[in-house]
Amino acid sequence: MRVRDLAEELGGRVVGEGVRRIKGIADLEHADKYEIAYVDSEKLFAAAAESKAWCLIVPEGVDEKFPDRTLIVVANPKLAFAKVGAWFSPSGYRKAAIHPTAVIAETADVAVTAYVGPHVCVGEHTHVGDYTRLEAGVVLGSNVTVGDSCVLHPNVVLYDNVSIGLGVILHAGVCLGADGFGYVRDDFGYRKFPQVGTVVIEDDVEIGAYSCVDRAALGRTRIGRGTKLDNMVHVGHNCDIGERVVIAAQTGISGSVVIEDDAVIGGQVGFGDHTRVQKGAVIGSKAGILPGKIVRPGVWWGIPVQPLDQYKRMNAHMNRLPQMREEIKRLEAEIEELKKKIQVP
Repeated sequence: MRVRDLAEELGGRVVGEGVRRIKGIADLEHADKYEIAYVDSEKLFAAAAESKAWCLIVPEGVDEKFPDRTLIVVANPKLAFAKVGAWFSPSGYRKAAIHPTAVIAETADVAVTAYVGPHVCVGEHTHVGDYTRLEAGVVLGSNVTVGDSCVLHPNVVLYDNVSIGLGVILHAGVCLGADGFGYVRDDFGYRKFPQVGTVVIEDDVEIGAYSCVDRAALGRTRIGRGTKLDNMVHVGHNCDIGERVVIAAQTGISGSVVIEDDAVIGGQVGFGDHTRVQKGAVIGSKAGILPGKIVRPGVWWGIPVQPLDQYKRMNAHMNRLPQMREEIKRLEAEIEELKKKIQVP
């Protein structure tokens, strides 16, 4: 693509030779003269000056820093670079086909533009939308709905009655709709509580490899539009996760948790049941949220989770415990000496 065409698509402006062509993207260290890289902070100026990248995406106000380069000036270079990357490296397109080893129920509705890979199974009354890819080993149960332009990577499993929207990406090994962890204690152990709800995944959701979203006991488990889950995230039954939420790897979410729009959850966070994370909350990695807790807007950390400033103060005190122990021992010794001195003969 020509630089000026890229700039027009990005809503930016060109400084330098707009007619030259770019063949791809790269980082500053490995880019060659036909590739484009980005600079979004002053700490990258030195690397950019040494880079072989002939064209750079930069923020406003740094034109003079790179007089020997062609620049595309935008408000958010990293976002612009991501868009360029999607144009040069689109997710793998598959020509419409159904592999001869695939097993598709007669009542299933698979779009003629879909790709169905080796050993895929599609159940009764299941719908697969236009331009959707079902890679090797994908299993779709009965009454499943998969929207248009979705990508289901190898060995994804969707149990019966699960629904996913448009443009959803499910990475290898994702499981949607397994029974929730719901039991009732009786005299002989645990009796399984009915798990007859469903899972609803809205548009533009991406779920990382080997993550699991359990079906609701009654009702639905929901993941809202534009939300992104990292690898090995577990979402329990009846959870309601809002739009544009990001959740990092190995986070475990108990049943009936509500996470509102635009929340940010770090890795290895543990949620007790019936907790609520309000819009604007950011929870740091390895935090622990007790059952029923309401996490309000702001930055939170620790076990149990607490506001970041409070956590920092507590952590500072904890780091001083060895010193405080020695001080207490010294004071105890001084008190004993004073007791001996004031004793009456």
